[in-house]
Amino acid sequence: MQEIKNSSEISYIRQACRIVGELLQFLKEKAKAGVTTAWLDEIAENFIRKHGGIPAFKNYHGFPASICTSVNDEVIHGIPGPYRLKEGDILSIDVGVNKEGYFGDAAITVAIGKVSKEKEKLMRVTEEALYAGISKA
Repeated sequence: MQEIKNSSEISYIRQACRIVGELLQFLKEKAKAGVTTAWLDEIAENFIRKHGGIPAFKNYHGFPASICTSVNDEVIHGIPGPYRLKEGDILSIDVGVNKEGYFGDAAITVAIGKVSKEKEKLMRVTEEALYAGISKA
């Protein structure tokens, strides 16, 4: 049976989600051509801890990073590493934050600089599909 959360628990969930949202915006601004996905992971972990959270993904079933990064056609939940982002890449970033045992989790996809018309269309249609699905929920 599903437990109903009390106001304190809901507050922790909101705090975790707020950190996630602010972090995704921060990473979106930092994700530029020339930076590595490992560097994005490093600044993400610092951001999460500075805001009173714990990276939810790090060490989960051995996952070595604080965020998941996937570039272009890489399958989601990629491990950040030495890859240096290039103009025209598409980067997906997935973030999870633990706040006192309560979690927030979200992902975004960003274009690195100018992307091809095909990639623009893919990103647009995917976002439209997301919101169409949400509207039916």
